[in-house]
Amino acid sequence: MIVIGAKGFAKEVLEVLYHQEIIPLKDLIFFDNVTQNGPDLLYNTYPILKSYLEVSTYFKNTNNTFTIGIGNPYLRNKLAVKFKELGGELVSTISAKAEIGRHNVIIGKGCNILCQSVISNDVTIGEGVIIYFNALITHDVTIGDYVEVSPNAVLLGHCEIGDFSQIGSGATILNGVKIGKGVVVAAGAVVTKNVPNNCMVAGVPAVIKKMFN
Repeated sequence: MIVIGAKGFAKEVLEVLYHQEIIPLKDLIFFDNVTQNGPDLLYNTYPILKSYLEVSTYFKNTNNTFTIGIGNPYLRNKLAVKFKELGGELVSTISAKAEIGRHNVIIGKGCNILCQSVISNDVTIGEGVIIYFNALITHDVTIGDYVEVSPNAVLLGHCEIGDFSQIGSGATILNGVKIGKGVVVAAGAVVTKNVPNNCMVAGVPAVIKKMFN
């Protein structure tokens, strides 16, 4: 498997894979074509590919699965599309220490679900979503594609989160609230009413602070 990225969030994904014990760590590869003069190995152990040609060759000759080890939702999507074009198959990494409901939980491809996160029943999660440490997602929640749910965020029953939105650390989305696409919910915010697309909300209760183009 290739993990896209070899820095920050990729290190969190590495820990998830270590505890999954599904993929032999000797077969784990990372990818970083941005860092100039970067190391050839992560932690002096895991090879780092540095070009799309190397990725394409690896997919053809070794294994075509990959996951995303980068945090930015838009960049995650861009790289997922590129790696699929190269012949890759996007897969999820789900911590063995996450607590996930047994009934009607749908998790899309390419999600990264970290330890101590809790996902209840009747939850739908789209492609490429990040669920960070200690996030709580209760019943009947719908999360779109390439959403980031930060540590200690709480999504209460029947709320909906649009594609590419980011829920800040410790933020709470109340029951039934609908968050639009491309929304940034600031850390600690309490969202009590629906939020339109492409804006930032902050405060208790949360109000619109900025509109994005």
